[in-house]
Amino acid sequence: MEGTENGNQRDEVFSKSVRAGKRTYFFDVKATRSNDYYLTITESKRKFNQENGKFYYEKHKLFLYKEDFEKFSEGLQEAINKIIELKKEQGEEVVEKIHEPKSDENSSANNEENNSSSEGASDFTNVDFDDI
Repeated sequence: MEGTENGNQRDEVFSKSVRAGKRTYFFDVKATRSNDYYLTITESKRKFNQENGKFYYEKHKLFLYKEDFEKFSEGLQEAINKIIELKKEQGEEVVEKIHEPKSDENSSANNEENNSSSEGASDFTNVDFDDI
């Protein structure tokens, strides 16, 4: 998503939205006037106003500056790894696991392995957790 309505093409450089149940996360890369980049992470959650009977969106925004990228990423990865570790200690399956990016050398072999293991994936029922 390049540019903005006022024609300033430096403001928003990239935007990615991720739907996760009742929440949507927005990852927006923006540029300053001096072409420095920063990231905004926005959580948007749909809520219902009982008084007027209308839906509205509650938003929380986090600004992440380039000097904090590495420490933020390390902290996030450490927290995710801890959750995975705690779930395993409780004997629970970890549904999704964050994987490190694969090198080009291993990616073709891994893609073949993933393709063969995902062939039976169509046997499972698609569940929408919004209904729960």
